[in-house]
Amino acid sequence: MSYFLPAIPYAYNALEPYFDEKTMKIHHTKHHQNYINNTNAILKDTAFDSLSIEELMSIFNEISLENKNVLRNNAGGHINHSFFWKSLKINTVLNSNIKLELEKSFESIELFKNRFEEVAMKHFGSGWVWLVNQNGKLNIVSTTNQDNPLMGKLISNTYGEPILGLDIWEHAYYLKYQNNKLDYIKAFWNVVDWNKVDSRLQK
Repeated sequence: MSYFLPAIPYAYNALEPYFDEKTMKIHHTKHHQNYINNTNAILKDTAFDSLSIEELMSIFNEISLENKNVLRNNAGGHINHSFFWKSLKINTVLNSNIKLELEKSFESIELFKNRFEEVAMKHFGSGWVWLVNQNGKLNIVSTTNQDNPLMGKLISNTYGEPILGLDIWEHAYYLKYQNNKLDYIKAFWNVVDWNKVDSRLQK
């Protein structure tokens, strides 16, 4: 099985002025495509080349390839970005179900956002910040580079089913926000697809 670049369900300029068109296009067609190309090259003619990306993540700790760390970064980059694109949409509403679930774990929406921003800002270097379901409880975690919580604790130092994720690599925001990382994180709230968050919460 070869992985392919998924189409994003909106135009590259659809998230303006929060996420700019140039960044979105480069991020999708260059960075994400590169992760896919590298993953396909590593997995070609191996015992793992028939697995879906989700299946690959679920057994990642069992994989014994010489270039496993390279695969970790690139396969992680593919699943993370595929998840990320589906999480974005402008002008959606945080409904009562999401509000209830977030308040159970974080007391209020404001405290949830504050905690998410805090975790993102404290994360040094490249990585992702996630809202995850950990055995029925929502938590906010970060992962290094392109690690995904689905890889499990032994690989990513955390675990859980991702509900929402934000790319905090500089390539995700530097063209527009330069070193103003917090502005980028705060802008994210304007483009979260809360309908997608709701559907993930109800799984």
